[in-house]
Amino acid sequence: MNAMTRIEIKNLTFGFDEQLQPLFKDVSLTLDASWKLGLIGRNGRGKTTFLKLLQGVYPYQGKIKQQLKFNYFPQKIMKQQQTVTQILKESTVAEEWKLERELNLLAVDPGILERSFASLSGGEQTKVLLALLFTHELAYPLIDEPTNHLDLAARKQVMHYLQQKKQGMIVISHDREFMNGIADHILALEKQQPVLYQGNFATYEEEKRRCDEHAQQENIKLKKESTRLRQTALQKAEWAQGRERDKYGSPTQKGSGAILDTGFIGARAARTMKRAKLLVHRMEEKAAAKENLLQNIEKVEPLSLNFRPQHHQVLLRVEQFQLFYADQALFQPLNFELHQGQCLALMGVNGVGKSSLMHYLLGDFAGTSSGEVMRPQKLKLSYLQQKFENNTGTLVEFADKWKLEYGQLLNTLHKLGINRKVFESPLEKMSMGQRKRVELAKSLLTPAELFLWDEPLNYLDVFNREQLEQLIAQKQPTMLLSEHDETFIKNVGAQKVVLHRLTNTN
Repeated sequence: MNAMTRIEIKNLTFGFDEQLQPLFKDVSLTLDASWKLGLIGRNGRGKTTFLKLLQGVYPYQGKIKQQLKFNYFPQKIMKQQQTVTQILKESTVAEEWKLERELNLLAVDPGILERSFASLSGGEQTKVLLALLFTHELAYPLIDEPTNHLDLAARKQVMHYLQQKKQGMIVISHDREFMNGIADHILALEKQQPVLYQGNFATYEEEKRRCDEHAQQENIKLKKESTRLRQTALQKAEWAQGRERDKYGSPTQKGSGAILDTGFIGARAARTMKRAKLLVHRMEEKAAAKENLLQNIEKVEPLSLNFRPQHHQVLLRVEQFQLFYADQALFQPLNFELHQGQCLALMGVNGVGKSSLMHYLLGDFAGTSSGEVMRPQKLKLSYLQQKFENNTGTLVEFADKWKLEYGQLLNTLHKLGINRKVFESPLEKMSMGQRKRVELAKSLLTPAELFLWDEPLNYLDVFNREQLEQLIAQKQPTMLLSEHDETFIKNVGAQKVVLHRLTNTN
């Protein structure tokens, strides 16, 4: 491996000042820069921080040796009212045709070059930023969560786009299918140390499963051995204590003239007690080994949600329904029914009106509508919003604002994988993954007859996704969701309702 094409990390230690334990402790790795490396791990484990450390953003202990020029996605666009062409001229020396080439590979209309960045949809912005990233042909890409806000078709386009790139890169994503399509190596930030796997996400899952099963089997063996040693040590200690009493004779021997070999009894008792202490020491070593075996097994607790079933069997009946902005229909006339205990997934390209439909049901849609939506009166809704950046303040204030029981909020956040040391931080200082889990906990705890979830998986790690899959499959709440993760939709048994754009008949 050429020194120019590798990243050597030796004894890396780093943690933020407010953290009791460092994110990384004495980490040593060698990464080949030709790999398409998937970086995975639970939220708060340090994935984005790892990319920042490679770029030299934070001071750290240890060494990171590399001769690469890093380029990070998503780039910050300070002047969002500028056109994409103007942004290109200020952010790179690349010719405009190179950006057009990359946009074409991403199936983006070149006409957006003359639109302001702010006017683009979230998916369009993602594609523009990726195209800008790859106009820097000599830079090494660090790509952080590219699938957020991408619809299903766009995810496949971006996955294919990155597949075709000859160069290596590091990609952070929680989308399992996306990672399977891109990564040839996986770096998993485990609880104790990062672990490197050769293969894609499916390979990692299988090897991780085998490793965890082996650790659990060994743990059972160690538990049995520890129990046996404990019992043996207790028996030996009891025998030694009994012999120590024999040195002075039993009450029936007193005054009988019997002569006891107290020296022999004392020595034997001492040897037995010593062996008992050695057994206790061995037992403690076994217990420590047991803890080490289980150190990288993720503890994922089951979630609960405050679902209040309705006596009505049909909660929504939608007939020939459309939404309009400035007299422009967002989608073709829509017809569907949502029954008690059913999960429906709203499908369609970004911008077709999935979020707008939820806002209409919440009563805060700014446009107009036609057709009919029939539902029970005073239907209790729990809404998980896609954009939650406006949530600020402490968790105590957040719980008070949304009328949540504070203890239940903390308990749910802990089950979602947020470390208790984060609880004292204001929301604006939490990571995006932590803030998303606060928003999710709010929806789970809000008593509701119908749950409206708008892209619930953005920023959530794989373990959280599996928690939600198990929760929905078990509790079968009445739910209308918008999501682009095919694996999730399949696993929760959601039926699809597709929103189609109006075709231009002119």
